[in-house]
This record gives sequence, C-alpha cells and structure tokens, in this order.
Amino acid sequence: MTLYDDAVLVLKEYGDQEELRQGYLAHLAEHPDGMYKPCEAGHLTSSALVIDPSRGRVLLTLHKKLGMWLQMGGHCEPDDATVEAAALREATEESGITGLTLLPGGPVRLDRHPIPAPCHWHLDVQYAALAPVDAVAEISEESLDLRWFPYEEVAGVADTSVVRLVEATLARLA
Repeated sequence: MTLYDDAVLVLKEYGDQEELRQGYLAHLAEHPDGMYKPCEAGHLTSSALVIDPSRGRVLLTLHKKLGMWLQMGGHCEPDDATVEAAALREATEESGITGLTLLPGGPVRLDRHPIPAPCHWHLDVQYAALAPVDAVAEISEESLDLRWFPYEEVAGVADTSVVRLVEATLARLA
C-alpha cells in the first residue's frame, strides 16, 4: 500500500467533519501528487499534538517561519509508510521526545489552512501523541521555542485550530 492509498483509506474511515473530509478526498482524487510539498494546489500534511495528561499540559512549538505556537507536524516524506507514521515522525523530530505513542482511534481532527505561495493550502491530518511520564523535550532547528502549556493557557497563546485540536483530544481522552 502506498502513502497515497493509506491517506485515502484514513480519510474514508474518519467519521467526523464530513464536508472537510470529502474536500480532502476530492483533492487527492484530482491531484495524485497531493501528498507532497511540490503539489502547488495544496498537499496533505500530518501533525500530532503532544500531550501529557498526567500533568494536564500540551507541548507546543513556536514555529520558526510562521512565528506561531503550533502542534508538531509537517510534510509527508516518501519514506513515510502511513499518514500516522508521518505524524509520529514529525512529533518525535520536533519535540525531541522518544517513546511517543499516538492516541488510538485515528486522526483527532482535520484542518485546512492557507499557506504562502508557491503552494496554497495545507490539508492537515491531526493526531494526538501521548508523552511518556519522564519526557524531556528538546528544541529542534525548526522551532524558535518549545514549551509545555497547561490546557487552560493554550487559548491565550495559540490560534483556534490548535485550541480545537486540544479540545478534540481532551474529548477523546474523556
């Protein structure tokens, strides 16, 4: 199975955000190269919110290019076997935390957002990753900062996309 096939399967099985989900599937049907950065019409990305439920906090990165507090994530790579694997790879690379495990049940949310040219859209498939109890985060080259935030502080530092991802993740944990 290719990464493209996996993405289509993941999206077909995702049971929420019907209009957005159908938009992702239509995009992939129209753009066979829609998994990767060179697709200027937009491409899938994969991300994961790193969460530490035992301490009631999430790890956010201050994105170097965007200057915004975001979850870990980025572009799918040809070596990624699945969209889920891409999210876990990105979360591990950007957080420096080994031993992350994705929350079961597939993606937590989808988020489509504009980005600067030459590409026009990121179609993000968002997961949540549980941090080990003894997790120590290390800043990557892609970040200006990396910080743990209590759940209740996220809305004060991040945009609505991240806030909705935290809410959806906490709902899944409940």
